[in-house]
Order: sequence, then structure tokens, then C-alpha cells
Amino acid sequence: ESMELVKSNVRIENRAEVEAELDAVKPTHVLLAAGITGRPNIDWCETHKEDTIRTNVIGMLNVADLTNLKGIHCTVYCCIFEYDEKRRLGNGVGFTEEDAPNFSASFYSETKGYMEALLKCYSNVLVLRVRMPISDDLSSRNFVTKIVKYERVVNIPNSMTVLKELVPASIAMTKAGLTGVYNFTNPGVISHAQVLDLYTKYIDPSYTYKIFTLEEQAKVIVAGRSNNELDATKLVTALEKIGVKINPIDVAVEECFKRMKSNLTEMGWLPDNMPAEFKRA
Repeated sequence: ESMELVKSNVRIENRAEVEAELDAVKPTHVLLAAGITGRPNIDWCETHKEDTIRTNVIGMLNVADLTNLKGIHCTVYCCIFEYDEKRRLGNGVGFTEEDAPNFSASFYSETKGYMEALLKCYSNVLVLRVRMPISDDLSSRNFVTKIVKYERVVNIPNSMTVLKELVPASIAMTKAGLTGVYNFTNPGVISHAQVLDLYTKYIDPSYTYKIFTLEEQAKVIVAGRSNNELDATKLVTALEKIGVKINPIDVAVEECFKRMKSNLTEMGWLPDNMPAEFKRA
């Protein structure tokens, strides 16, 4: 089935412009992945709080509210959680959709936490909790791209979202008219080290990295970073009902690296022409 896709040309914090565009395009569905994270990372938000609020709070509400008033289905991608006493690291207990966001160690995370409680009040909104998205390339927003540039990483199991599998799944959920909150990750968890070991296996055999603790990490960042496991049971059940299947995270990530190797080879980056930014000095 063919679909016409239209990329928005307006800033979501500008309500009048958002409304004018919705009236001009007359979409049946809106997919909202916009938001400010800052450059080079979310530490930027700590010193640009007003800008962060305008986009991550006011902008998000503009789109949710306007689509609600106009009877348009709206899918929003967001998420913020952190392991706690009940869902401890390694105990296999993940956050469910009934659990409220609990991570506010960064201002970026704080704004995202505000939004879920408000967005789920809208009957037309589907909220998808994305975690550490992984794509088949080395784009700047890919979780893999971010961590391969660090000499040291924390080694903590996390829920993650493999986009090749879950973007089409989100389209299917949108077309099915699903609403409410869903954990939007592949089932299970995978650690930073497991991801980097796959990078070494498929992309750069010479790549090396070191592990450091959360305490050591805290000394070199401004804002805290979240780690968590999300329970994907509700998502898997919903997808099965609409004929969509997703792989466990370990399988999904390895398949992603296989595609990445093929893509980078076709681009001429592999086997021995990787850009300097991906090479150790």
C-alpha cells in the first residue's frame, strides 16, 4: 500500500505555523520525532533551558493539541527511565507502560518526563518510548556512532531500538490507530560492550575501547545519562495482532551490523577507507 509522506517545514514551537501547515497538508497521521538534544550532546540543554522548553515542552504540546482538535492521529517518539530499587541492573525486571518516567538527572530528560504525563491525556496520541536508537549507517544520531567515538564507555545492559525493524512497526501501529503508551524497544537488553564488540567484528577489527564506571563517567559529563530495561511485552503482543514481528535485541543488533557492513562497503568506507573521525589517533 502506497503512502504519501510530507516533511514538515515549520518549527513545532510556532503554533500558528504548525496549524497553517496542518490545514494546508490535511494529513491523516502525524509522526513527531522532533526535539532539541543540543550539540554535541544533551549537556547543551543545561545552559539553554528556555530553548529546550520551547521545543520539548511547548512544541510537543502544540502538535498534540492541534492534531487532537483536528481529529488527526499523532505518534510521538520519546522516553526517559533509569534503573531503580525495583528494577535493578541485571534482575530482568523492566519498566512497564504503567510506570512513570523516573529520570531527571539532565534537563533534557526532565522535559521529556513532563511530556509523557501530558501527552497520554490526548485520545489521539500514540506515545512510543524509544531507547538508544540504532540505524544501519553511521549517521551522527546513531547510538553506535556516538559511542564508537569515545575511548571509554560504561558497560551497562540497556533496552535499545533498532530502527530498521521498529520504524516500520511504528507505521503499522499508526495505521492501525493505536493510542496510549508503548515501550518501543526490541525485547531484551544489550550492553555497550556487546555493541562495540559487534562493531569490531563487522566494521573495524582494529577498534579498541575501555570500560569505566558510572562514577568515573560522572566526572567528565555535565548532565547524567540514563540506563534502563523496558518491558516490551505489551509492544510484542500488539504487533502480533497486526501481523508484525520484531527480533530480540541481540539478534536485531547483529543483523543491523551486517547491513551496516554492506552499506559502508557500498559507500567505499570499507574495508580500509573509514573517515578519520572513526579512527583512533
